[in-house]
Amino acid sequence: MEDIVDLLHELSEDIPVPLELPDDDLLVEIEEQLLLPIPEDLRAYLLEASDTVLGTMEPVTVSDPRSHTYLPDVAAQAWNDGLPRHLLPICQLGEQYYCIREDGVVLFWNGYKLGKNADGVKQWANLWEWIRDVWIPQAES
Repeated sequence: MEDIVDLLHELSEDIPVPLELPDDDLLVEIEEQLLLPIPEDLRAYLLEASDTVLGTMEPVTVSDPRSHTYLPDVAAQAWNDGLPRHLLPICQLGEQYYCIREDGVVLFWNGYKLGKNADGVKQWANLWEWIRDVWIPQAES
């Protein structure tokens, strides 16, 4: 995990108004809004690396409620689009979502059902594997 966080910070693009990292208190507030616990890997990512801007994929954030990546809003839209309510989106791609289960497994939801992403992959063991295998390569291509 630490290697991935370090790599994200190393690769992160400079932006005029940097994103802020949340604290534990804010994550508790977000969980209360969602009525779901934030899985451990997503919690760690939000606390340590959600200030990262990298490529065209934009994982969820929690520090700015006006952001289009604000987790409660992205989740509300995803659930409205049909994403099962027990899943939390981690990244929106149009009407498709990468999402995370409570046990930390990351899945791809194609707008109608859980399925395979463009690379033919159905799931990743954890968020860090997804970041390494999907998000970082997308940014480097």
